[in-house]
Amino acid sequence: MFWKIVSSFAFVPVLAFGKPSIVVLYSDDAGYADFGFQPNCAADMKKLTPHIDRIAKEGARFSNAYMAGAVCSPSRAGLMTGRYQQRFGYDNNLPPGFKSGLELKESFGVKRLKKLGYTTGLIGKWHLGYPAEYHPNKRGFDWFYGLLQGSRPYFKLEKPSEHRVIQENGTVTEETGYVTDRFGDAACRFIKKNKEKPFYLFVSFTSPHGPLQPKPADAKRTAHIESKKRANYAGLVVSLDDNVGKVLDCLKAEGLDDNTIVLFTNDNGGQTSTGANNAPLQGKKGTLWEGGVRVPWAMRWTGKIPAGSVIEEPVIALDLLPTFVEAAGGKVDPAWNLDGRSFLSSLDGEPKTTTVTEVPRSLFWRKGGSKGARAMREGNWKIVHDRKSGEEPALFDLLKDVGEADDLAAKNPEVLKVMLKKLDAWESELQEPRWGPGAPGAKKKKKK
Repeated sequence: MFWKIVSSFAFVPVLAFGKPSIVVLYSDDAGYADFGFQPNCAADMKKLTPHIDRIAKEGARFSNAYMAGAVCSPSRAGLMTGRYQQRFGYDNNLPPGFKSGLELKESFGVKRLKKLGYTTGLIGKWHLGYPAEYHPNKRGFDWFYGLLQGSRPYFKLEKPSEHRVIQENGTVTEETGYVTDRFGDAACRFIKKNKEKPFYLFVSFTSPHGPLQPKPADAKRTAHIESKKRANYAGLVVSLDDNVGKVLDCLKAEGLDDNTIVLFTNDNGGQTSTGANNAPLQGKKGTLWEGGVRVPWAMRWTGKIPAGSVIEEPVIALDLLPTFVEAAGGKVDPAWNLDGRSFLSSLDGEPKTTTVTEVPRSLFWRKGGSKGARAMREGNWKIVHDRKSGEEPALFDLLKDVGEADDLAAKNPEVLKVMLKKLDAWESELQEPRWGPGAPGAKKKKKK
């Protein structure tokens, strides 16, 4: 059983107050242990994220939450479509200036929500396509305020480039102010303008992705951290938290607190090379260890989700689309061929029972094509198979060994065999990457 509840609460039926608005607050490259609501939060960060922590305190913390990708662009592709991104060749990060993007035949979840009466907005990082036909306004977002590329400086660009400058629906904006503040302010603008009917707002912060450029005032708030790099990284997290607080305050001021779903999570595992801490997990951004794909995740829906609850059921970002569609009163059409599934029924605080014969859900990961790394989780078991290094598949019991230190493959050959068969079957349905490692014709790096 994957449900744990730490407070009792009477669940209010979905849609009792009409369709909820939805706000997704999405950070970039943050560490698993770098938010106060996480049980293993690092001591140096424990008091630096009070606003983000509020979401978990007033709602639920998810302890087994994942992204479908280990790096920025693929994780967004899976979340936006509700489908494993490798099905349409999106194993790898989109290269800067690439003349393509997320397959145009794939539908974005916001289009499903628009049909249910939602106004849609995306603020911040896009990273899903550079040519005009791949832009947010062409993929279902009514309003876009952000940048097309995966990162940019936090301060003024002296020589703004087409894909790093902040635009508003295709119009270049003035280079002024601190980027994280600009995104928080834009989120409040959208909320105030669209408060009269349901909206879906995706706030895709670039923080705390590099470059490590905190505001001077924020750097003072993290001066207690001895490592200069980590202190600067923490300065970005502080600014992120301030702007999450700005959005939460705006929702309250506009009278939207009681019927808005607020979700906070991160796009992939923390980037330890820029100061993130993923304890107690092994690995980092770009790997398929838990530290590369398991993410902090908190969700608030006042009157629906019991305050202070903990959801231990494994969820993945692919689940957000079907969950939001159901929360909006819609139904998931089997013709959408989604890989995610709604976890709406898990939010009511009632323990969920399982039968003896019920097979746990399988979650899958791959990067770099059919010769790259792959992984799978089913129940407490997880396989990590780094084919590129030539290593044999490793098997771990995450309930006892979340740090993936004890390979149990030799002791559990039947478990390994059955899971590998399922992993092979899943992979047989995928395309090879359309760019990057593993793509047909991709140049191989020479060994030094």
